[in-house]
Amino acid sequence: MTVNTQPVAERPERSVFGLPVVEQDQIPTELRSLVARVHELVDAVANTEADTEVLAEAAQTVEHITGELNVARRQVGTMVLRTMPDGTITHGTITNIVDGATNPVAPPLNLERTEEGLRGEVTLNTTYQGPPGLVHGGWIAALLDQALGGVSAIETSPGLTGKLEVDYRRPTPLFTPLEVTARVERTEGRKVFVAGEIRAHGEITAKGSALMIRVEIPE
Repeated sequence: MTVNTQPVAERPERSVFGLPVVEQDQIPTELRSLVARVHELVDAVANTEADTEVLAEAAQTVEHITGELNVARRQVGTMVLRTMPDGTITHGTITNIVDGATNPVAPPLNLERTEEGLRGEVTLNTTYQGPPGLVHGGWIAALLDQALGGVSAIETSPGLTGKLEVDYRRPTPLFTPLEVTARVERTEGRKVFVAGEIRAHGEITAKGSALMIRVEIPE
């Protein structure tokens, strides 16, 4: 059963974080397109067997583009404000490795609110590979940590992971839609106990449980 100890209306305003905040809808379409192309590029580079001439030319091109992009950089810790379909407002770092809107390495995991907590789907390619054809265990933990931290923040208030335990039940396959779910089980003061699962073809491949510590927001 979900335990909601803090209504959405009472969540801290973005200013309390003391960091720049970008509205999700304000991220330029051109940047979103670039992120998607680089996401594809990472996979292509990891798997290419192109000849050395093509590789050398590509390296020079990427070096040039990287230099142009580095002329203007965001402040470290810049956050993005998202509005979920149900109207819930969330904050997260814009370059988050799991769901960062501008991070080409992020899968990304798009989570939505449900009656139980959070639910999302994601399909991973060889960028996230561990054993042949399977998702790396570290990425499984990362997906669970993101979902567990997210549901804790939404149902209570923002916090940090105090402890994370992952039970790897069976191999998690690549190129397969994965369902990620998370829920709050109980709260004790600043402690929030959460649990979640990853499923492939309806079967649980990994279960996670965590202790989240709610961050004290300055008045």
